[in-house]
Amino acid sequence: MNKTVNINLGGMFFHIDEDAYQKLNRYFEAVKRSLSNSTGKDEIMKDIEMRIAELLTEKNRGEKQVVGLKDVEEIITVMGQPEDYRIDDEEAAEPAYNSSRRRTKKLYRDKDNSMVGGVLAGFGHYLGIDPLWLRIIMVILLLGFGTGFLIYIILWILMPAAITTTEKLEMTGEPVTISNIEKKVRQEFDTISEKFKNVDYDKFGNQARNAGERIGSSLSDVLLKIFSIFGKLIGAFLVVVASATLASLVIGFITAGSFSMVDFPWQSYIDNFTDVPLWIVGMLILIAIGIPFFFLLILGLKLLITNMKSIGNPAKYTLLALWIISIGTLVALGLQQATEVAFDAKVVQKQKIDLNPKDTLQIKFTYNDYFAKSIYDREDFLFAQDSAKTMVIYSNNVTLRILKTDEKTPYIQIEKKAEGKSFAAARERAEKINYGYKFKGNQLLLDNYLLTDSKNKYRHQKVEIFLYLPEGTYFKPDMTVQNYDHTDNGFFDLWFDSDIYIYQMQSSQVKCLNCADVHGEGEGEVWVDEEQIAREAEQEARLEVEREMQRQNIQNGQNSSTTVTINDKGVQIKKEGTEGPQGNKPKGLKMDKNGVIIKNN
Repeated sequence: MNKTVNINLGGMFFHIDEDAYQKLNRYFEAVKRSLSNSTGKDEIMKDIEMRIAELLTEKNRGEKQVVGLKDVEEIITVMGQPEDYRIDDEEAAEPAYNSSRRRTKKLYRDKDNSMVGGVLAGFGHYLGIDPLWLRIIMVILLLGFGTGFLIYIILWILMPAAITTTEKLEMTGEPVTISNIEKKVRQEFDTISEKFKNVDYDKFGNQARNAGERIGSSLSDVLLKIFSIFGKLIGAFLVVVASATLASLVIGFITAGSFSMVDFPWQSYIDNFTDVPLWIVGMLILIAIGIPFFFLLILGLKLLITNMKSIGNPAKYTLLALWIISIGTLVALGLQQATEVAFDAKVVQKQKIDLNPKDTLQIKFTYNDYFAKSIYDREDFLFAQDSAKTMVIYSNNVTLRILKTDEKTPYIQIEKKAEGKSFAAARERAEKINYGYKFKGNQLLLDNYLLTDSKNKYRHQKVEIFLYLPEGTYFKPDMTVQNYDHTDNGFFDLWFDSDIYIYQMQSSQVKCLNCADVHGEGEGEVWVDEEQIAREAEQEARLEVEREMQRQNIQNGQNSSTTVTINDKGVQIKKEGTEGPQGNKPKGLKMDKNGVIIKNN
């Protein structure tokens, strides 16, 4: 049984058997000898140790806990022998096997060539394009859509920075070997030394030294302090805003989840718009909004706490995947809901109105006191229970238009409209609208509401009433009509201040027969149609007398008809029919201008 040794390699601890340890130790000694004359020897050795530590970690992710000789040999094969990578000062020769190996890249932030955080420079290496084009696209997103800032912040948090030489080689897709590590370190040292060579020390030496002695130290401290305080303030702001938002989202999600288990007043309204359970919608919103604010919270904490550890790449990528899935699901649900109102259809009902041409049509809207307490109570839609305790949708989305027709008889046309995901669905939903009206005597009574079963869901159901009147028809709208009249004002200008006005359908428009003449020369002038007033008085008197005579006939047991004539000679009442029980004959009555004279015929 071989002994095991605990070693610290690249900041990580490993259990390695004695043979493997000796071979690995000899390998490091050989590498050091090959780098004896190299610039940055310590930096190169540090990068090599970190790379070997990463490879050992990958090999020991399972149940295996001890590094064996075979593991060390495989790692040495990957890294290469020191004698195979003698690098001259001019150019290093690439190992033969590297030319055939596929170059793979890892996504890092390039801080060395960065303008802000190195995100776009890192993407440039990964995609093999000039970062300038990516920066132009980002500027367009920032100015045009405003989403670029949030995307850049999220990528800044998710993407690790390329700090070590190994990470920089992985970022550019170069093999992580001793040769490339030494070459990369040399290039960095050469770059730094070249910058120092270009400095004119004789010219600026004294100035820099004197200025540095006077203000250099204090100014740098002040600037660092200012930037530190500014960063802390931004961090505190991000923490407060993100924490408050996350807390609100969590409380909202818990509330939505509890509502899904019990009945609550708004359940019908939520079910009306989506078939997805409320807790699922709440969870999707929590993820879609909460994850960006969670990353803002992490960013704020990093600004406040300098040495705060990262949450790790697996957690970052998992949260990013959940965020993308939630956004996609919410978009899909939104599109599905949009299709529910993509088409509209209607069903039409038409009914003639049996109106005496000499009568005046009375138009009035009525309300249902089970759902409303006044004709002026209006709702676009609400969920309520009817008298049979059935859940229904109640809406006052009812309109009236008065139009002219060339037909001899007036008629009413009821159009029920609704929306749906197809023409067939919209028409079916419109057919299920319940709307009532009736014609009684010379009165047209219209409901000011519509009803439909809550299972049909609210999809902008409405009822449009078209009242077609022949030329010469008289009508009088009630005060309730003003809330529902949608007739073109150029055709029918309804006066809202009174319900005594009488209108007549004429050839080109509706005319008010007894309204104030707003076009008169004198203020407050009023003109009255005397013929219309006489006609109305005659009609009311005739109806009243006929009702009174009918009542008397019933009391006397007579079966007769009564004819009432009203003209400039007075009022004539003539009864025709059979005798009563006592043999009474029908009587003829006559009323002249000076009074009423009753005599038997």
